[in-house]
Amino acid sequence: MAIYESGENYLETILLLKKRLGYVRAIDIANEFGYSKPSISRAMGILKKNGLITVSEDNQIELTPEGYESATKIYDRHEWLSKILKGIGVSPENADADACKMEHIISEETFGALKRIYKIWFEAYKESKE
Repeated sequence: MAIYESGENYLETILLLKKRLGYVRAIDIANEFGYSKPSISRAMGILKKNGLITVSEDNQIELTPEGYESATKIYDRHEWLSKILKGIGVSPENADADACKMEHIISEETFGALKRIYKIWFEAYKESKE
């Protein structure tokens, strides 16, 4: 099953809200995105149908193991891409915004290569400062 960019954004947001608040409800996601609660409810229905989240009787949203895997993967991409962009001199604001766009379209091959080159560059930079 393919997850589209909006679904990935929802999963990542659920992950981050859970870390920040300890729980996630549809209203928390609506507040985070600035969307209406009906829009969020529709998106949660799709994620639930695809087995990526569960919703408890008290309306708390939890990631399933598959949802958690997808969310952590996209969050890892975001963090790495933002770090790489900042490392080459992009402002933190632009690095974060661009990473958010790039995380959805970059191939595994390219992402892996960027991580490897960043690690090599970072180690060389560290050694040059010692």
